[in-house]
Amino acid sequence: MYTALRLQRKLKRELARGAVEITVVTPDPYMTYQPFLPEAAAGAISPQHVVVPLRRVLDRCHIVIGEVTALDHAARTATVATLASEEEGSGGGRPMAYDELVLAPGSVSRTLPIPGLADHAIGFKTLEEAVGLRNHVLEQMDIASSTRDPDVRDAALTFVFVGGGYAGVEALGELEDMARYATRYYHNLRPEDMKWILVEASNRILPEVGEAMGRYTVSELRRRNIDVRLETRLESCADRVAVLSDGARFPTRTVVWTAGVKPHPVLAATDLARDERGRLKCTAELAVEGATHAWAAGDAAAVPDITSKQPGRECAPNAQHALRQAKLLADNVAHSLRGEPLEKYAHSYAGSVASLGLHKGVAHVYGRKLKGYPAWFMHRTYHLSRVPTFNRKARVAAEWTLAGLFKREIVSLGSLEHPRAEFELAAGGKPSQGPPHNPKGSS
Repeated sequence: MYTALRLQRKLKRELARGAVEITVVTPDPYMTYQPFLPEAAAGAISPQHVVVPLRRVLDRCHIVIGEVTALDHAARTATVATLASEEEGSGGGRPMAYDELVLAPGSVSRTLPIPGLADHAIGFKTLEEAVGLRNHVLEQMDIASSTRDPDVRDAALTFVFVGGGYAGVEALGELEDMARYATRYYHNLRPEDMKWILVEASNRILPEVGEAMGRYTVSELRRRNIDVRLETRLESCADRVAVLSDGARFPTRTVVWTAGVKPHPVLAATDLARDERGRLKCTAELAVEGATHAWAAGDAAAVPDITSKQPGRECAPNAQHALRQAKLLADNVAHSLRGEPLEKYAHSYAGSVASLGLHKGVAHVYGRKLKGYPAWFMHRTYHLSRVPTFNRKARVAAEWTLAGLFKREIVSLGSLEHPRAEFELAAGGKPSQGPPHNPKGSS
């Protein structure tokens, strides 16, 4: 989105006279600002304000809602499967020719062959997962409040998060904060009744903020009665029981998998050069190695870090680099079309910030270490400045202001995940999803 947005500005005259056409192929008609997913899960931001509608901001681009299933760069052709492909009888997709190719599909969750993981776990990469997880946590509290079975209650109030990176720690911190607040509205639930468990295979969490801030984060989470287990792996979650490598077993209905990412599978369907981790090999100009008129940025691109003193070092796959790469990529595409010299991508890592819940955070920025409220405030300020469009900035700032004046919303809208269930039951049919006796909830 950032590349297309900058391109339509840089090539404004060419677009006006029809010399250039920009086509964006994407599976969703919006871009998700992922750093705000934890706050969307906690209800601090409305879900629609975490996404940017592409058709509004990319008004000079041709938006195609679909997925690239194959790509032959030698022939400059991509095979695109759209929402209408099945209706048209072209399930495999239709060919789309191009002159310049920009690949920025990002990453997907990296999973392991753990028993029960595919059946019972949920990721934390998309807005749907964030909203679904919020509804699920509140639903488990409803189950625990209404059951008389201590085993069911214990499993409902046990929440296991696997992965101690940004996604896992921020999601855990925000959701635990929300759930602890919600207990005041349940007559038979207390914060200490809930078990929040963070499982990390290495000996530290949040490596991006430094060792000292990582240790502080562990102590802060443990102070909130969150069970942080380092050098521990999830070995199974079959039959709704989380089995850890240290021998611990936790009956649970909630396993959140945030243990790393991998490049998008579409890269494997191309004829472009990839490294051992499956990312596209790129030059400092963000061009794909060994291919002309092919460009890449973000998580899917292995871009050399020319600011590093260590030879062979690559830019980290994070938003800080991706946003800057996207803009330079647009500039270089415009330079290439006009026969101008290309620019090299160079950005020294500024540091990292992470939220641990309302008014709590850690930061390591330009060598300075912050924690607590100052780090949390810096986290919000930084991401508010980076979220695209003034419209979204204003709406997010307004929501934060209102959240400081009024109480949190603790409503579970699980029925959104099965919108036809109640009607199917009323019409005499059997709900296609969800338990028949509870069309508004999910099992």
